[in-house]
Amino acid sequence: MILWLTILQVSVAVAAGAFCLVLGLVGRRPSDYSVGALALVELLLIVQVVAAIVAPFAGNPPTGDLLEYWVYLVSAVLLPIGAVLWALMERSRWSTVILGVAALAVAVMVWRMHVIWTVQVA
Repeated sequence: MILWLTILQVSVAVAAGAFCLVLGLVGRRPSDYSVGALALVELLLIVQVVAAIVAPFAGNPPTGDLLEYWVYLVSAVLLPIGAVLWALMERSRWSTVILGVAALAVAVMVWRMHVIWTVQVA
């Protein structure tokens, strides 16, 4: 994984998560802003999928378990999609909170993927 991309993804996911949590706890229902924040997180995850495919061919192979890495990555890609679908079906303030929790979970998962890719020894 690329360190600056990891830091960018974690930063954006934490910012989106905090933003959605605050909106939800204030009582706001899902809006273009809260769903758009998760869309940005999802876009960066798609970039990570491409980077994970290209990196081994560019001389940056993972040092940890590749299967574990891909399970984390696929789960992280599906998490914002599920949260947004939930928010669009149940338009309550708690759906906005769920968007925030999903974004924070993605931040933790991205950091764990970085650890799997760079720190562990296979």
